[in-house]
Amino acid sequence: MTEYTLEHKKSFTLTAYGFSIQSNFQDMPAMQKEKAEFWGKLKADGRFEKLKSTAKDDREWSVNEVYQGKPWNYFAVEAGKSVADATRIIEFPESEYIVVAGNGDKETLFDELTYRAFGDVLARITDYAYIGGPNATYRIDNGDGTFYGEFWVPVVKK
Repeated sequence: MTEYTLEHKKSFTLTAYGFSIQSNFQDMPAMQKEKAEFWGKLKADGRFEKLKSTAKDDREWSVNEVYQGKPWNYFAVEAGKSVADATRIIEFPESEYIVVAGNGDKETLFDELTYRAFGDVLARITDYAYIGGPNATYRIDNGDGTFYGEFWVPVVKK
């Protein structure tokens, strides 16, 4: 059973590069492959470092949302200045959030926390409901080869 906390978060904004996911949400390996290919392209063409250079802190974010009827995934930061070619500026509402935290490998932590939240935590919570909209996971380097991360999903009391 995955542990979680319920936390009130102020609204926040992330600046992101993203792509429309083509895989079925139930096909985790295919989705992971799509994300890895996209993130690899971001690093190869310099957009990853460009976005990181605008960040207010060391948090690297992975955001999931349905936008214009399609599922999207983004690499994002809380930017301190504008990024002209960013795919989206994503607004997160002030809300209660279910937060699932953990430590792990840099390349798998985003998906591990997301799947724990949706596959375990949200499936058993009865007094709160996911309000839709974007959800996000951030990671920061622990300095020992591992990463700490948190998955945040906005919820409302039922």
